[in-house]
Amino acid sequence: MGSRLQRRRLEDVQRRLGRAREDAHVLEEQVLVWNDALEDARIRALVSETPLQAQEYEELSRHVAVANAELTRRRAEVEDLIRERDELLRTWTPKDENG
Repeated sequence: MGSRLQRRRLEDVQRRLGRAREDAHVLEEQVLVWNDALEDARIRALVSETPLQAQEYEELSRHVAVANAELTRRRAEVEDLIRERDELLRTWTPKDENG
């Protein structure tokens, strides 16, 4: 593969990696907040013992489970991109593009 093409692929992977890391970081912060809210809802459901509070807890619990699954997926995406970048770096031989 040509040096220019390898460099372009490397730049593309690095851009995607930066975006994926940022997305994962934002989602991680959101999940932390939702986990706190879930704990509060759990306590309210236990204390109030009303069906409405229990339903609120169950709905929030499902939402947090989906968010956690998405966070796991995004972390795996970051790891895949790191591996791809590292492989490109291992095989890339930078050359003077003018000759």
